[in-house]
Amino acid sequence: MKNLRSLRKYFFRYRWRFLLGVLFITAANLFAVLPPVVVRQTIDGVIGDINAYRLTKGSGLSREMAAYIFSFVLWNALIILALAVLRGVFMFFMRQTIIVMSRHIEFDQKNEIYKHYQDLDTQFYRTHFTGDLMNRISEDVSRVRQHTGPAIMYLVNLSVLATMCIWGMLRVNATLTLYVVAPMPLLAASIYLVNKLIYRKSEQIQAQLSQLTTTAQEAYSGIRVIKSFVQEQNTLEHFNSFSEQYRSSSVNLSLTESIYFPAMNLFIGLSFLATVLIGGFFVIQGSITPGNIAEFVIYINLLMFPISSLGWVASMMQRASVSQQRIDEFLNTAPAILSPVQGIEKSIEGRIVFEDVSFTYPHTGIKALQHFNLLIEPGEKVAIIGKTGSGKSTLAHLLLRMYDVSDGRLLIDDVTVPDYDLKSLRRNISYAPQEPYLFSDSVFNNIRFGREDATAAEVHEAARLADLKKDIEGLAQGFDTMIGERGVMLSGGQKQRLVLARAILKKSRLLLLDECLSAVDTRTEQTILLNLREYLNQRTILVITHRIFSSWTFDKIIVLDDGKIIEQGTHESLMQLNGKYARLYRHQTEQQEQTN
Repeated sequence: MKNLRSLRKYFFRYRWRFLLGVLFITAANLFAVLPPVVVRQTIDGVIGDINAYRLTKGSGLSREMAAYIFSFVLWNALIILALAVLRGVFMFFMRQTIIVMSRHIEFDQKNEIYKHYQDLDTQFYRTHFTGDLMNRISEDVSRVRQHTGPAIMYLVNLSVLATMCIWGMLRVNATLTLYVVAPMPLLAASIYLVNKLIYRKSEQIQAQLSQLTTTAQEAYSGIRVIKSFVQEQNTLEHFNSFSEQYRSSSVNLSLTESIYFPAMNLFIGLSFLATVLIGGFFVIQGSITPGNIAEFVIYINLLMFPISSLGWVASMMQRASVSQQRIDEFLNTAPAILSPVQGIEKSIEGRIVFEDVSFTYPHTGIKALQHFNLLIEPGEKVAIIGKTGSGKSTLAHLLLRMYDVSDGRLLIDDVTVPDYDLKSLRRNISYAPQEPYLFSDSVFNNIRFGREDATAAEVHEAARLADLKKDIEGLAQGFDTMIGERGVMLSGGQKQRLVLARAILKKSRLLLLDECLSAVDTRTEQTILLNLREYLNQRTILVITHRIFSSWTFDKIIVLDDGKIIEQGTHESLMQLNGKYARLYRHQTEQQEQTN
């Protein structure tokens, strides 16, 4: 249960609401323990009055005595009714404070987790499944809320009510009270033993649920691939195997939890038996009254539901402890990429210097760059060409500080990248990634994602420059068309052009284009490049590609292979060198001529 200690900050934040809830619980239970006293007084009073009535039976006083007994019982019944109403009112306030507090904690916790997810670096997302992340922010937080709300409320309620009831019983007869509460330690011991089993099984179930969620999420995301390869049945069997494991573990946990209620009934039954047998003996001795027996029975009845719910509460707390441990596991994961406390915030002109930079991906050990040196002056256009896996995209990741260099230095405008304020750095760079990601929103909002203050005219112009405007106007609702999850309604080329339009709209002085036109045909590519010629003036452009853009004149062309520069220069100098670039250019030109 030590994992639940991390929730103390939330209880402190809402301490006044919590304390008010405890006050309402105390008031509700105070009005709950008063009726047994009234019942005892009523029974003892009626027994005495009945004896007097029998003595006066047949005389003129008998009618008055009967009326007195009736009014006495009626008055006490009205008192019990009033106490029940007051108890109900305070129970309503109790739930309105404690349960509502748990909803506030759930809200804060989900926001904290979501914010932390955003702060975590790219490396984290490469090594963790999306389904597991989603499960922790939804299912695990919901189970923690069961602890901060119902479990806490019932636990406090049981503590207050048990104290009041035991005090009320001790006030009547201490010996009888000891006999009545004697089964309780046995109940506590059984709960402790069963809880240890529940904790282990709950941890296993939560891990299986994450795996189940991840499997479903991957199937939904890749449904088109599954259908195209006719793998529906195999995928279903794969999901069923995980689902069967989860069902088996859940049923096993339910069997363990089912021990609670029979145990509750057994121990409560023993308390009732002690009350009737031993209490009856004390009545015969004259140490207590018959009304005290009724009072004890009502006290036990009052304790029956809170005690019977103890197993449920303990189960919720154990599950919450497991869930909180899983939540803390990620919350305690520090981002590898952190913004400096006094990071530099300034507009970027676009001077980039790679000084003997080497980089190795930490999760795979792959050396993406080795002793890479490059100088890019503001306004220059540089092409990075190479085969897949040569380290091209790594350059963009390092400039955006998705990763830090392993060795060497990377400077932008003579400032090392780690010295920049992280948000300021990324705000000053436009990036069109190799794998376009679109949101389930309208075309207009997807383009405007990087600049919420952009006007409609600017959005339309960005779409025109990306040669996408005609395609958008052909959609049913134009720019207001909802494109579905990850842009499922668009083709691959349309997705890439939309992401390019998003980068263009940002209007940064430094633009990174990472294979952003790989899915478009040659004619569309030429149109886009011609559109961008004027727009890209006075901007530093880094084009990462495996194809050569013949319609652009680059200030530098870098040819990468296995993370090393094997050729660099202008188009003319590289053609004269007659190396890898020249061979690639001639091969591409021949293919274009054959296509035409």
